[in-house]
Amino acid sequence: MSTLNKVLIVDDSKLIHQMYRLVLMKYKGCAIVDAMNGLEALDVLSRENGIELILLDINMPVMNGVQFMEKLKRDGLYRHIPIVVISTEGKEEDTVKAMKLGAWGYIVKPFKSEVLYDLIGKVLAKKPSALMEAGTKHRL
Repeated sequence: MSTLNKVLIVDDSKLIHQMYRLVLMKYKGCAIVDAMNGLEALDVLSRENGIELILLDINMPVMNGVQFMEKLKRDGLYRHIPIVVISTEGKEEDTVKAMKLGAWGYIVKPFKSEVLYDLIGKVLAKKPSALMEAGTKHRL
């Protein structure tokens, strides 16, 4: 099993945060950082080092997931961090837009925890050394 050290969960539902925590327990020692919307997530990114994965909802108040990904794409500062979108929005155009904005994967809610766990494994397997390298290069 690949290691996962720090994950940022961005979702306006506390229940979803708890569910993701249960899935991430399989990665022993994984630190989890929470944000309730995209604006809060930007703040977290500015002060937290070593985030290796972002689990992102689309529908949130203040700044939604699409706006958050557009901001990251424009700034380019955190483009090395893989984003997995997990949303109730399952239309093909939503998926395509998220992928164009840099998402590494897209899961439609509701889903089984194994689906998320498998996707995280694929993300880590796809670019493990680059994640480690990027995490050290772009520290604030």
